[in-house]
Amino acid sequence: MATTQGLQMKETNVAMTRIMITISVMLATIMQALDTTIANVALPHMKGAMGTTQDQISWVLTSYIVAAAICMPLTGVLAAKIGRKRLFMWSIVGFTVSSILCGAAQSLDQIVLFRLLQGVFGASLVPLSQSVLLDTYPKEKHGSAMAMWGVGVMVGPILGPYLGGLLTEYYSWRWVFYINVPFGILAWFGLAAFLDESKLDKKRSFDLYGFVLLGVAIGSLQMMLDRGESQNWFASLEVTIEGLLTIVCGTMFLAHIFTHSHPFIDPKMFRDRNFSVGMVFIFIVGIILLSSMALLPPFMSSLMGYPVVDIGAILAPRGFGTMAAMIIVGRLANKIDARFFITLGLVLITYSMWEMTLFTTEVTAWDIIRTGLVQGTGLGFIFVPLSTISFATLDPKYRNEGTSMFSLLRNIGSSIGISVVTTYLAQRTQINHAAFADYINPFNLGLQIAQEQGAYNTTTAAGLAALNQVVTGQAATLAYLQDFRLMMWVTVAALPLVFLLKGKSKQATA
Repeated sequence: MATTQGLQMKETNVAMTRIMITISVMLATIMQALDTTIANVALPHMKGAMGTTQDQISWVLTSYIVAAAICMPLTGVLAAKIGRKRLFMWSIVGFTVSSILCGAAQSLDQIVLFRLLQGVFGASLVPLSQSVLLDTYPKEKHGSAMAMWGVGVMVGPILGPYLGGLLTEYYSWRWVFYINVPFGILAWFGLAAFLDESKLDKKRSFDLYGFVLLGVAIGSLQMMLDRGESQNWFASLEVTIEGLLTIVCGTMFLAHIFTHSHPFIDPKMFRDRNFSVGMVFIFIVGIILLSSMALLPPFMSSLMGYPVVDIGAILAPRGFGTMAAMIIVGRLANKIDARFFITLGLVLITYSMWEMTLFTTEVTAWDIIRTGLVQGTGLGFIFVPLSTISFATLDPKYRNEGTSMFSLLRNIGSSIGISVVTTYLAQRTQINHAAFADYINPFNLGLQIAQEQGAYNTTTAAGLAALNQVVTGQAATLAYLQDFRLMMWVTVAALPLVFLLKGKSKQATA
């Protein structure tokens, strides 16, 4: 009897420890994930407060993205050298303090520097969160663990603009950064109390040359993607140099890791088929995740006239769809093949994107909410099983490096996706405007009727300007729909990858 009670108490303590670790990890994940998008809404207010141009204030985003991308691959090496718990806790401290400094910044130079520090310390938070949960829960509960982790990773960027809009509208842009403080304090205390330190590997060598090559390649790529649209892409010397650095350093890094005895990233981990396919998959998910979120706010603001707060409220249900799907997957992960959920998610996203290609400026808020719910649900069905199946057969010794590369590919995919859709939008708007302008001629019956009714007067500058405004609006509307169609085909192109993933029975055999 005493033995039974002792076992029950031990199981209860283990379960409670897991819950507290999960809560702490979730707080750190949400804190970092929110910061990827929450500051976007506050940029116009920062620009006014600091008296800068649009190009200058964009460095607030660029510095964070580039610093996080360069430092993220360091997660595995640092965790092995100083311990995963110690790295996690110092990352939280650094991220929280740099958030306070960002909120207190008085000049552009200060906030760019503090955002760079924020990116450095925040780079390890998401990969460490994933690896901690994978090690904390037994293999049969990895689906549930990834569902909880995925809520923070996926919902953070979705709810970020809404929360950022509320804080900026009713308080100040500085609260966009101050909001991280309670998350950071609670996460630190939770990890300090409940997380055990991992085994150290002090014999592990650090491949400085490999890290420099990878860091320059990733940093140049992120700079090129972030600055390309504003600098007219390869017509700019800056973007051309960044592109060349990406290709040269990336090629040298690949050659280096296959020839060095102890490379910065061990290529042996990519022999695992599920992990390699999962890396390609998460890259595509990254493209889909933030691309539509980058398109819908300007579509609703510039063409439909919605205020910022209303835009956030209308887009927020997309996050609820993601959370609902993740809860469902977490409960059914051990009963249904992960590939089924991934396929279902891709189908739902494809359907929602197809519906968005039929949008006009007259669509109701419910139409946007409904398609957002479907799309968010699809992302939830993909992310959790993909995160689980990608690490199902990977050697645990590669877990820290694997999770950092997994997060890195998702971030790079998001950056590429945003750059592609914004560039495509600008190009299609110009092309559509030229095509529509061909119809503005004296022989157009509709234009003749409009002039007779007094709607337009093509004989005055004001009348021509009003007509041009209408043509520009229609050209931009069609360009948004063409962008949605492009994202739909990207989603369809990802479907064949499902057949490359190993099913449950094959994983057990492995």
